[in-house]
Amino acid sequence: MPRTDLTRPPADPYLRLFTIPGARAFTLGNLIARLPMGMFSVSSVVMIAGAYGSYALAGAVSAAGLVAGALTAPWIARLVDRHGQARVAVPATAWAVLGQLTLLLCAHAQAPAWTLFAAVTASATAPNTGGMSRARWAHLLKDDPDARHTANAFEQAADELCFMLGPVLAAFLCSALFPEAGTLVAAVLFLTGVLLFTAQRGTEPPVAPRTAAGSPLRTPGVPALLAVFLVTGAVFGSMEVVTLAFVDAPAAGPILALQAAGSCAAGLVYGRARRSAGLASCLAVMATLMALPLLAATTGLLPLLACALLAAGMAIAPTMLTGMGLIQRLTPTGQLNEGMTLAVTALLGGVAAGSATGGWLVEHAPATVYGFLAPPAAAALALLLCLTARVGRQARR
Repeated sequence: MPRTDLTRPPADPYLRLFTIPGARAFTLGNLIARLPMGMFSVSSVVMIAGAYGSYALAGAVSAAGLVAGALTAPWIARLVDRHGQARVAVPATAWAVLGQLTLLLCAHAQAPAWTLFAAVTASATAPNTGGMSRARWAHLLKDDPDARHTANAFEQAADELCFMLGPVLAAFLCSALFPEAGTLVAAVLFLTGVLLFTAQRGTEPPVAPRTAAGSPLRTPGVPALLAVFLVTGAVFGSMEVVTLAFVDAPAAGPILALQAAGSCAAGLVYGRARRSAGLASCLAVMATLMALPLLAATTGLLPLLACALLAAGMAIAPTMLTGMGLIQRLTPTGQLNEGMTLAVTALLGGVAAGSATGGWLVEHAPATVYGFLAPPAAAALALLLCLTARVGRQARR
């Protein structure tokens, strides 16, 4: 009777990832650190609005934090590339947590408004935890592109899950305990997760020798790809604002969560594929599926809109996964964290622009439903830019 081979690797590609020594430990720490990224903004809005009675002030402070983070994130990522994840991420996180706790104390004491802006700006040193995790997978799987594709799919699904659960957890803590609870718990989770993540030194990518290459922005193909990320971010920002305005009820949160759920599920399925589709193909599918919420909104039926958002979300993760894969192939190894952080920064910039565009359409269009024109239009523009600039051609050489 033949013996069973107990050393045979699991057939499931995701399970195979976690047979790598140290992979489970650094993934657990990173997930704990990543969850607060979906908590801080909601927590601060609830906390400040409750203390000062002004959603305008709360929104302005939250926006200031996003802008400050977008400016500092590439700089923090460059330091991570030059000096290592543990040496930079731990002090950067400690400083960011100190800023969040200062914001909490200022809001609790109803300090002058300028102190809120100062505190949230000080918290902008938070490192890109998702980028650091992707950099570890890129290092561990540098000779296995199929496994690297699966790892990137897992990371994208993890992003969607954290940003789906984070706001729900934050809202629950602020309402069930006290207004500052969301910020306090998020700060503790963030610091704990980063400490656990950076303690796994065996999987940390080695520090690459410095080169004269400068910023990844000088790498051929990267600026055009970042422009595509920027326009793609407008798809997400406009869809969120328009959906909130259209639904205008407590059901808006769960309906939007369906879009994230669709993205998460599609990302996991896409990660099982041995090869990824081209970015232009993904954007073409996105432009098509993002038109479904517009068609559903014209009927006025919320269940139909929910189904349309679930379907539209299925285009998000494959597009982001393919784009991040291109960033990894185009960016020099010693600048990987900076390259991925620039991509995230471009996305956030697009989200802000999309939110503003969607809000303008909601306010000035003859009917709210016209706001749903913005997401497919932005996706089509991203596709046109991708085709015109021939994004990704350097990665195939």
